[in-house]
Amino acid sequence: MLKPADYPCREANVFNADCPARAVLDVLAEKWALLLVHRLARGPARTSELRRQIGGISEKMLIQTLRRLERNGFVARQAYPEVPPRVEYSLTPLGASLSEPITLLDRWVEQHLQDITSAKREFDRRAA
Repeated sequence: MLKPADYPCREANVFNADCPARAVLDVLAEKWALLLVHRLARGPARTSELRRQIGGISEKMLIQTLRRLERNGFVARQAYPEVPPRVEYSLTPLGASLSEPITLLDRWVEQHLQDITSAKREFDRRAA
């Protein structure tokens, strides 16, 4: 267990560049991490399922993102002793506690996509 002396900041503070909280925020700010947590909130999945369901993610990026999420305690990896090998990923309790705000963010984007698209067009028109 880490002691307060192990942290470069006294309290968790995402605005402090030296605080470990910033590194966690960096992991979660990745689009693939957000999408994976949202998808895994529905239940465990194999890598092949995740690739099919999350359009545009490469195998390499999928594995890298799953490993970062696992390292930070959001995702659990379960390998089954079968032939051929089978591996499933699921949210840990910590990851499950994160799924609600991420799902809300995804829904907010979907609900406001037309407004955002209009704002971008207007900005680009003025900038041209």
